[in-house]
Order: sequence, then structure tokens, then C-alpha cells
Amino acid sequence: MKPKVFITRAIPENGIQTLREHFEVEVWEDEHEIQREALLEKVRDVDALVTMLSERIDKEVFDSAPRLRIVANYAVGYDNIDVGEATRRGIYVTNTPKVLTDATADFAWTLLLATARRLIEADRFTRSGEWKRKGIAWHPLMFLGHDVYGKTLGIVGFGRIGQAVAKRASGFGMRILYNSRTRKAEAEKELVAEFKPLDELLGESDFVVLAVPLTKETYHMIGERELKLMKNTAILINIARGKVVDTGALVKALREGWIAGAGLDVYEEEPYYHEELFSLDNVVLAPHIGSATHGAREGMAELVARNLIAFKNGQIPPTLVNREVANVRKPGFE
Repeated sequence: MKPKVFITRAIPENGIQTLREHFEVEVWEDEHEIQREALLEKVRDVDALVTMLSERIDKEVFDSAPRLRIVANYAVGYDNIDVGEATRRGIYVTNTPKVLTDATADFAWTLLLATARRLIEADRFTRSGEWKRKGIAWHPLMFLGHDVYGKTLGIVGFGRIGQAVAKRASGFGMRILYNSRTRKAEAEKELVAEFKPLDELLGESDFVVLAVPLTKETYHMIGERELKLMKNTAILINIARGKVVDTGALVKALREGWIAGAGLDVYEEEPYYHEELFSLDNVVLAPHIGSATHGAREGMAELVARNLIAFKNGQIPPTLVNREVANVRKPGFE
């Protein structure tokens, strides 16, 4: 009898088809995220669980799932999972790093360039017919934006995604600053990047890209004090987690001109609506689509399948998050 896996949202078919060769697979087909009560019911007889960032996987879920042995998160981040509780129970937790690095780094630059050059404002002006109604074909002061080439880029968080963002900066002739918990000597040399304390990075950068995981230390790490350290011509890009930035402080900074603009793909709650933030012209907004390319999402699905199949075969999953869990329980469904 095949072990049973429940997938909390439809993922690309390549991952589902691979899993069907090894597991009994059930997929939550509704486009909307699964409700808490339904999740608790669905996990009662599963051996494995594939989850999204929107699901809170905690003690209550584990209590409802006596057969559960592995949780495969369809994301790089895993702050939605109580990893410590999972480890205590001998439940393996995996994620999907690397395969979405380039797509997310590309999107950081999409936000950066769109914000710097006021692309969304210009698009709205053009397609609304306002350009035609205004009757001005071209004007030296129309939609003036901010130069990118030769400027200073500060990257907060210098893991895979942060370093991928830095690689792209070389084509723009930028000075690269970074901040992380530890110095990355090899990356500094390869990318010609300078380590800076956070306050100095914020004060010197023309563009600041946030690429840190959400932890107790990074919660609201960018607040009123930090935003006031930035140049009034600077632009903030957040591809990390929404709760890394204090939204109230950011609205104030954008409204009062402490910084020039922001590009956001993540928010303190998701889905999200903030009337004041969303009414501002100097912010570019996206609905958490940093990894939304065919290649990245299919790669994530494939990696989820590889993790679950490896576990089923009694092997350590390739992207195991809580490696110490192997001391609690050996991999496998036996």
C-alpha cells in the first residue's frame, strides 16, 4: 500500500505526476487556500504533507496527524512551520531552495527598475488616455525617475538570493554593499561586494534590497529609525517577508519623502490591502510573485517530489531543514 500525501494547493503537474508513482496523492483543488478546519481534517490519515507559506503548520496540525512523518514546504522560507515541534516529534521538514533563486533575483530587479523609472505611473498615464488628453507628446520634466547605472546597491541578507541580486548589479556598474549575520569572504571577492553594518549600508545606498528570512531578529528590522537613515532619494525593495518592514513606518516614509519610493512583493498579511499604502504613486506593488515563472515553479514541484521520494526510500531528503531530526527518527514510513 502506498503512503498517502496531501497537497494543500495545486502545484505544477510535473511534481504531482512524479509523486503519483510512489504515493497515493490528494490535492486541494480549490484556488483559495485551505481553511483551517479542512486542513485539520485532511491530515488525519496522511503520511506526508505538502504545504504552502499560507498554512500554519504547528502543534495543532501535528496532533491531528498521528501518521505524519514529513512536511515538504513548497517555498524556500519555512517560518510558517513550527520546526522545533516537528523535530521533537520526529517529523522531517524540507523546503525548496536554489530552484527559485534566479527567478526571485530577476524579480527584485523588475521591482527596482520599475520603481526607479516610475514605470507603473507611466503605464497608467498612457493606457488611461491621459497622455492623449493632455496633448503633450514629450516634455523634459515628464516622469523623471532615478538613475540606476553607477549607483550604490545595498543588499540586506546575502544568501543565495541576495548574492544573485548582486551578480546582476555588475551589469549596471554598481557599487555593492551587503549586510548579513556572517561575513561572506568568498562572495565578497567574487562579487566585489563590501560588508557594512546595517546603519551604514542604509545611509550609503541608493537602492536597498531586503533578502533576509523572517526570524525574531528580522521582524520589523526596517522601521522608522532605519528609514530615516536612508537617503531621501533612495528606494527600498522588499522580496523577503512582509513582516521584515514596519508598514506604518514605511507609509509615513513614502508619504513624507524620507525615501523616494519602494517596490514590494511581500506584505505583513497576505492577501493584503492597505488603502493608504496602495494609494501612493511612489510604490510599486506585486502580489507575492517573486518566484512565479514556469521554470521556477516546476523546479519547486520537482524538488518537493524528490524530497518525499528520498524519504520514502529511507534516505535523508536533499533539502532537509531540521537535520537533527535524523537523531530522533530514521527516514522512511516504516
